[in-house]
Amino acid sequence: MLAAMGLLTFGINVTLDGCCDHTAGIADDELHHHFTALMDSAGAMLWGRTTYEMMEGYWPSVAGDEQAPRAEREWAMKLDAKPKYVVSTTRRDFPWQNTVHLQGDLRAAVQQIKDRTPDGVLIGSLTLGAELERLELIDEYRLVVHPVLAGRGPRLFEGLPTPRQLELVSSRTFKAGQTALHLRRRPT
Repeated sequence: MLAAMGLLTFGINVTLDGCCDHTAGIADDELHHHFTALMDSAGAMLWGRTTYEMMEGYWPSVAGDEQAPRAEREWAMKLDAKPKYVVSTTRRDFPWQNTVHLQGDLRAAVQQIKDRTPDGVLIGSLTLGAELERLELIDEYRLVVHPVLAGRGPRLFEGLPTPRQLELVSSRTFKAGQTALHLRRRPT
C-alpha cells in the first residue's frame, strides 16, 4: 500500500494591496494561534534562505525565554521541534535544530519532501513560493489578509507568467479584522 503524499501549502500574511511586509500587519495572540494551528497540521516547514535567516534570528531565543508572551513562545517552541527544510545556493551552514539544507534540482527535492511527509509541508517564503508556483508544486494557499494598505514591500507571486485559478475552501475573520483564506488550486 502506498503512503499518501502530503500537500504543499503556501501560508503567509499579506496586506490588502498584496504586500508581504511584516511590519504592516496586525500580530496579535489570535493570529499567532492561527499560524500555530496551521504549523501543527503540517509535517514540516520549507523556507528560502532569507526567510530562514529572519526566523533563525528571532524565534529560537523566544522559545527559550520564559518571559515571552505565551502565544509567541508556544509558536517558537513548536517551530524549534518542527523539521525545517531550507533552499539556498549561497549558504551551507544551518545550525538551528532540525534543519536540512535542500540542494540539487528544486522540483525533485520538493517532490521528495512531499512524498515522504504525509502531513504536508508548509512554505512561508515569498521568493521560493513564487518559484514553486511557477513549477506548479503548490497545492493549497493559506493567506491571512490584513486590513492594511502597505504601499510598499514585495508582493505575492511577482512575475507569475500565467494566471492561476483557485477555489475558496473556507474563510474566517478575526477580531482585529484580518481574514484567513484557505484556497486550493482549481483542478484543470
